[in-house]
Amino acid sequence: MAPSPGGESVVHPISRSPDPLGFLTLLPGEYNFLGMLGEREQLGVPAGKLLYRYYSALQGRFGPQRWWPARSRLEVILGAILTQNTAWHNATLALRNLRHSRLLSWRGLRRASLATLEACVRPAGFYRQKAWTIRNFVDWLVRRHSGSLHRLLSKPPEELRRQLLDLRGLGPETVDAILLYAAERPLFVADAYTRRVFTRHGFLSAAADYHKTQEFLHAHLPREARLFNEFHALLVEVGKKHCKPQSPRCVGCPLEEFLPVIDITKSLSYQDG
Repeated sequence: MAPSPGGESVVHPISRSPDPLGFLTLLPGEYNFLGMLGEREQLGVPAGKLLYRYYSALQGRFGPQRWWPARSRLEVILGAILTQNTAWHNATLALRNLRHSRLLSWRGLRRASLATLEACVRPAGFYRQKAWTIRNFVDWLVRRHSGSLHRLLSKPPEELRRQLLDLRGLGPETVDAILLYAAERPLFVADAYTRRVFTRHGFLSAAADYHKTQEFLHAHLPREARLFNEFHALLVEVGKKHCKPQSPRCVGCPLEEFLPVIDITKSLSYQDG
């Protein structure tokens, strides 16, 4: 699960891109979604063009999200680990503990004992596993990449993703969050919010897993990290406010106009109950 925006003022990693014509500089409606791969259609509209309409509707309601809320690439990586199976609020409490203990640095993490890490990350839940994962990642970075995060994140995306997935405690969602938000590589984080929205809107079957969802989005969207960043953040926002797991609030949702009639009827029955 990815974090929700807000909280303390931070520097967004994407803002460091040297490209002055990045996706976030464009107004809704200006991004070229035409000429995409695939021909799957919904309501007679190609999937790529329809996804653009979804993006425009979400950004029109929620505005730019400017993710990931972190001060450094190290903090992005730690946040991706700490937010596993918990709310972002709990991860921020753990990050705050690490900051107050002066452990939000490679030097600090290397000298900290496992017990100290466990105490700091306890608010994020599964604190023993998460502390171990952080320690394992730090030790691995020292052994494999001489402690250089820059050297690691500069590797080709396929190799970088393979290396991170080989580490215990880092699954596809966590790894792709690191690649997208810390390394600025175009891998869509197809988390539970994303799968829920696109399953309910008929793009995917209910059996679609993380990999199938990601493949669908990669096939129908331009491979642009800034786009994936912003679109994923908007999907999380609509998932939290409207597309809830048990009782979706479709009435008033910025994506309400795109829902099949049968789904709106189900949603109304949920709300009436």
